[in-house]
Amino acid sequence: MSRKESQLIAEIPHLRRYARALVRDADAADDLVQACLERALGRWHLWTPGRKLRSWLFAILHNLHVDTVRHRAARGPHLPLADVVEPPSTGPAPDDGLALRSLLAAIDRLPDDQRDVLILVGVNELSYGEAASVLGIPQGTLMSRLHRARTRLREILQASEQRPALHRVK
Repeated sequence: MSRKESQLIAEIPHLRRYARALVRDADAADDLVQACLERALGRWHLWTPGRKLRSWLFAILHNLHVDTVRHRAARGPHLPLADVVEPPSTGPAPDDGLALRSLLAAIDRLPDDQRDVLILVGVNELSYGEAASVLGIPQGTLMSRLHRARTRLREILQASEQRPALHRVK
């Protein structure tokens, strides 16, 4: 196994985690990671050894995701056959994971630029400089977006907690 292959293999778990945070679908995330790795191998000569490999791969993955979203918006909705017919659920109880679902829903309500920054810094633990490099924005802009994302996320979560679940009708 060559050195570049072993370096790429070491980054796959990080790429998967970022891809799943972006697309919220394990199969689509794996496809996105595969496309990222293919592009990285094909353009390996463009990577400068002084730059962190993870940041370079995250930039490729992010750009592929943005391209996919743009193409999907132009084409319209696409439903896989497996999603048309839903098998009966045998999973956990309905109350399991409510907090996680509300957090993911709150993150989905953030604007794309704020969500991307929050995922890169908060979930993937990139430094501000690395995340700014991945997104191709100045570090100050990244920090501003991160602050707005965290503030907005708190507001969304607090608003959802304050709403009463039941209404009394007399």
